[in-house]
Amino acid sequence: MIDFGLVANGIAIGLAVAAPIGPVNLIVIRRTLRYGQLNGFLSGGGAAAGDAIFAAVAAFGLTAAIELVVRFETELQIVGGLFLVALGIRTWISKPHFDETTEENLSAAIAAVFATTFFLTITNPATMLGFIAIFGGVAGLADAGEDYGHAATIVLAVMAGSALWWAGLSGFVSLFRQKMNDRLLGIVNRISGALIVIFGIVVLVRVACTFLF
Repeated sequence: MIDFGLVANGIAIGLAVAAPIGPVNLIVIRRTLRYGQLNGFLSGGGAAAGDAIFAAVAAFGLTAAIELVVRFETELQIVGGLFLVALGIRTWISKPHFDETTEENLSAAIAAVFATTFFLTITNPATMLGFIAIFGGVAGLADAGEDYGHAATIVLAVMAGSALWWAGLSGFVSLFRQKMNDRLLGIVNRISGALIVIFGIVVLVRVACTFLF
């Protein structure tokens, strides 16, 4: 029997971890403006998959995985920060056009951006630690690992909540796509690139501060 309260909690968690504005949100917004709602939604799929993995780790109580992430937390943050800086610079210098991508190339581009958002999610140890904190603090979630069906329900609900956010965001942003042109798209790219670089620098500075203080 489905525990609808558990499902509601999982969806709420998925929405909560996806909603804060960050690099993935910027990527989804930019892809939606350039290629349309479906592409933007699929771009967020990588983040939803990463959220599902972290939810599984927390729900099934995979202690070894948790210890591994905690042990290499600094290294993961450095890799993630450098990747953000590189991604932001690449975004800044690119000169996109609405009509430059064929359907075949578009499929490859979707796969690439799916991998990018997935990588950005799983290299952020704070996301997994946040899941653990949420699961430990919300009634009914702390004992998820005692029941595989219980844990699987939570994982699927979290992924659904994350996907719901990306569907809503891409749908909202797509309303403005008809007003876009190459010049405005270039501005969006530069703003997104600058913000992504800033996110990466913040991550690297935070890591540096842990060694200095």
